[in-house]
Amino acid sequence: MSTTPPDDRRYSREHEWVRVEGAVAMIGITSFAADELGDIVYVELPEVGARLTQFSSFGVVESVKAVSDLFAPVSGEVAEVNGDLRTSPELLNTDPFGSGWIAKVTLGDPAEMDKLMDAAAYAELTAG
Repeated sequence: MSTTPPDDRRYSREHEWVRVEGAVAMIGITSFAADELGDIVYVELPEVGARLTQFSSFGVVESVKAVSDLFAPVSGEVAEVNGDLRTSPELLNTDPFGSGWIAKVTLGDPAEMDKLMDAAAYAELTAG
């Protein structure tokens, strides 16, 4: 699987991505994170209505290798979660930048995006 991160989003050092459309931020984990974790078997999703704080834990991903916290790349209120991950957590492995998204949040502070990396900086971080 290609680990080249898409240019249409920003990235955290904890390997989460965020793509903003209007006032809504879609959050997921990167293919690099999914590859490092191995086969993902469980995802603990946040509750709709929960308030996320940038860089704070908001859920858990469990794989055959490890249990890893999810960290919010931006602050905001959870508007929607990807319910498909409850029965198909492997979507995080097979399509982390697409159908494997984790949550959609109402963006609290758009300026927080400036604290995140663009695709080129993230690719450099994960290059080795």
